[in-house]
Amino acid sequence: MVGNIDGNGGEGSTSTSHPPSRSPLSPLSPHPSSITSGTGEEGSSSHLPSKPPLSPLCPQSSSLPSSTSQDTPAARLATGGEDSSSHPPTKPPISLLFPEPSSVTANHDSPPVHFGTGGEGSNSRPPSKPPLSPSPQQPSSITANHDTPAVHSGQISRRRSPRLIDCNNGGTDSSFDFNNFPKKKKARTTEPFSSLPNNVSFLIGDPVPDEEARRRWPWRYDCGELKSKGRFPNTNNDNGNEDKLVLNVKCHYLQANIESHIFDLGDYACVKGEEGGHDHVGRILEFFKTNSNEDFFRIQWFYRAEDTVIGKDEAASHDNKRLFYSTLKNDNPLDCILSKVKVLKIAPGVNLKSIPPCDYYYDMKYNIDYSTFSTIEDDVPCIKEEIHNNGSNDTNINGTNNNLKPKKSELSLLDMYSGCGGMSTGLCFGAKASGVDLSTKWAVDANKDACESLRLNHPETQIRNESAEDFLDLIKEWDKLCKKYSVNEDKDEDQDQDSMLAESADDVSIPSKPDHIVAEDEYEVERLVDICYSDFGKNKRELKFKVRWAGYGPSDDTWEPLQELSNCEDKIHEFVQKGMKANILPRPGDVDIICGGPPCQGISGYNRHRNFESPLEDERNYQIVVFMETINFLRPKFILMENVGDILRFANGCLARYAISCLVRNYYQVRLGIMAAGCYGLPQFRLRVFLWGAHADVNLPPFPLPTHDAIFKYGPPTGFERNVVAYDKGESRDLEECVLLKDAISDLPPVSNSEIRDEMKYGSDPETEFQKYIRATKSDMLGIPCIENHKPKLHDHRPKELNEDDYLRVSQIPKTKGASFKDLPGIIVDDDYTVTRLPEADLMPSGKHWVPDYAINLLERKSARSFARLWWDETVSTVFCLPNFRVEAVLHPEQDRVLTIRENARLQGFPDFYALCGTVNERYRQVGNAVAVPVGRALGYTLGMAFQKLTGDEPLTTLPPKFSHSTTIALLQPPVATTIP
Repeated sequence: MVGNIDGNGGEGSTSTSHPPSRSPLSPLSPHPSSITSGTGEEGSSSHLPSKPPLSPLCPQSSSLPSSTSQDTPAARLATGGEDSSSHPPTKPPISLLFPEPSSVTANHDSPPVHFGTGGEGSNSRPPSKPPLSPSPQQPSSITANHDTPAVHSGQISRRRSPRLIDCNNGGTDSSFDFNNFPKKKKARTTEPFSSLPNNVSFLIGDPVPDEEARRRWPWRYDCGELKSKGRFPNTNNDNGNEDKLVLNVKCHYLQANIESHIFDLGDYACVKGEEGGHDHVGRILEFFKTNSNEDFFRIQWFYRAEDTVIGKDEAASHDNKRLFYSTLKNDNPLDCILSKVKVLKIAPGVNLKSIPPCDYYYDMKYNIDYSTFSTIEDDVPCIKEEIHNNGSNDTNINGTNNNLKPKKSELSLLDMYSGCGGMSTGLCFGAKASGVDLSTKWAVDANKDACESLRLNHPETQIRNESAEDFLDLIKEWDKLCKKYSVNEDKDEDQDQDSMLAESADDVSIPSKPDHIVAEDEYEVERLVDICYSDFGKNKRELKFKVRWAGYGPSDDTWEPLQELSNCEDKIHEFVQKGMKANILPRPGDVDIICGGPPCQGISGYNRHRNFESPLEDERNYQIVVFMETINFLRPKFILMENVGDILRFANGCLARYAISCLVRNYYQVRLGIMAAGCYGLPQFRLRVFLWGAHADVNLPPFPLPTHDAIFKYGPPTGFERNVVAYDKGESRDLEECVLLKDAISDLPPVSNSEIRDEMKYGSDPETEFQKYIRATKSDMLGIPCIENHKPKLHDHRPKELNEDDYLRVSQIPKTKGASFKDLPGIIVDDDYTVTRLPEADLMPSGKHWVPDYAINLLERKSARSFARLWWDETVSTVFCLPNFRVEAVLHPEQDRVLTIRENARLQGFPDFYALCGTVNERYRQVGNAVAVPVGRALGYTLGMAFQKLTGDEPLTTLPPKFSHSTTIALLQPPVATTIP
């Protein structure tokens, strides 16, 4: 179950000991190392990680033991689906989401399983020399802190999910107090100088008094010399060596001499990296000597961009001096230190020319859980002078004014690639439930029918039916026009308050008349009514205005290039003034939230001609570049990007890394999560990737934890299991029961295969909580009291009509669970479920076979999906753009037809009042392409809470009780007090 996802903890993992080269045990290794990531004296105990301790740095690089894998459909799906085979790991991967049997069937090919119980025993082989550094080449596992080990059955400690580690101290080591040093005494070396070679590292000064050392670092002295489970997973390597947790500590020191340079606690150091790799940077927390007279230091590491999920390729566009703070710490031999370096903490967006000279700087922190880049919140002072590119010192690089403006009463949203509006509708519903007014001010989509559907349901939105590229160029040109024709803000606000849209609407019914007579061969511009940037009319892409000609009506309007209107400066000025007041297009600073799912058709698993080498050069993937450029221009406070799982599977997650890199490079906080729609009250699994972005000065929204159990259908992309939004194993949760098909559609009136009505009455009352919720009015969804008392109508409850032959076939499919084409005459099903056509099979009245060849040959003649009926106690895997009964189970349980548009819309969580436009196929496509509305609503709620600064640094948060099936007006109502008689 999604609420129960955990992973390979590797309880019995071991690792190699330090080789003679003394490579550092940095947490920045490109090998699957398991690293101490807790704090020292904070008291972090250790437990098995309830999520697989894998860094999402290389989705296909986890080399897990194949001995525990099972060749079952569920196991294959859990490793990332069919597409993951394009880049196989060095060792056969196993599922990190071991499915449990379910009493509810999930599909027609394999027994269903619940999403996400986890296995244990993550094993991988470290290199012969074990440097520990997070690199995109291999997933970096993080273990619990060994500083305060808890003994379990003779073991020092057991590993624990990093998200459970207490980091409330802001990442600092509470065992180290810069203001409370023991008084330094006369320095002396631990060994005579005469006995030491020239280039050596050694501890100096008197040891810290025993009582003081035990108070500051008690875990070093209380556990004796016991073996830890190691910083690496179990390697099963030939030499049998294993890392030991350094616990046989003799004494601590406050200083060290590294090649004649004195190092103090708290200094920053450059540390020897793995062979052939870069060196690493960290802050020294401890110096200590063991009972065997070995000198060690403890260090808190910083990430470089290439060590994070950004990866080496995308890191090339980042400043090589920029580091990312982390809470990862471990022990290393003293001779791994190379040199002392100067590291500054600065505020995000500071003009780097204004900071003092330094070797490195850091302005954000990174956590591999949910691939999170976030603002550092602690008491350590930092350089805060924020200077914009133009030199002004009251605007930071994010484009926001530091002279704080009053909080907006309403947040504005731009929906890119909006489709019919599933994501933006859900976000607005959810934000309202949190107490924040969010409205979709602008929307952009190239599909005309989708724009009409959005306009029908959101008449207040400025909707642009154009490509995202044209929209981006348009808003850039619009911003130039606004600057050129800027109006005086102090003018009388009562003048010219009518919006441009209202004028356009009036113009449709009242044709304009000429004010004066002009020559017959001349046309006079009455006014400009619209603007665009496109190539229609002429081949050249350029800025154009829609012209209303004097003496002509709207049907005679034409698009004219800007340069051909050089004599109409006053008309352009008038249009720009009115457009600015009507807010017809967004300008930098106008947009609070940009959401969108840029289509990346070049990564689809259905595409046989994918560009693995250079995905960003494939024009089919170019929309993600346009999306990022739009964000960079408009500088919204928040960003939410959605995409399919293939964005993480394909080409090592190149496109996802590009998006994260763009945001982080522009000082946005980032968080990546994988959410299943079924976990938020839908009878559909539908796993999708979501990427949050947020200004450095606002709270980064967390992901909402599941509210419902869900039936497992397929697993997340391999290597990104830590990004699945779910409860940890053993964590307290109160999940509602899984929503099934019957819960969603049993109340809908029966319709035939040939139904053509777009509206109809319900005919019966709702039977379930889901049905009551999905029938709610728009006012209830938005939390607006409504006095209207009209009966709601049911929209779009009509199916894609089957042709005569297919309808006859469907009519012969039994109305029972598991029925499919295998129940049709003319075939035989062998013991191994292979389908074979009978030699003398009966034919249909048309002369065709009852079972088409495509049904027999699907999935090596073993599939049961073709012409398959869904059943009431099942859920669907994913709602697709068309009800393809040839390859998916889409037949109604008891009626001879495919699921209707409305039934699909309910599976996607669209309220029944949400009507659609276009052909039947087009309406199906709009529903299938949309983000499930309840998922958007859950994200909108966390967005609203973050905007109000009611969230912290945690990556996950819980939703209110009964959130998924409660309307906004119900959630906002105060609880009714009950009296006891």
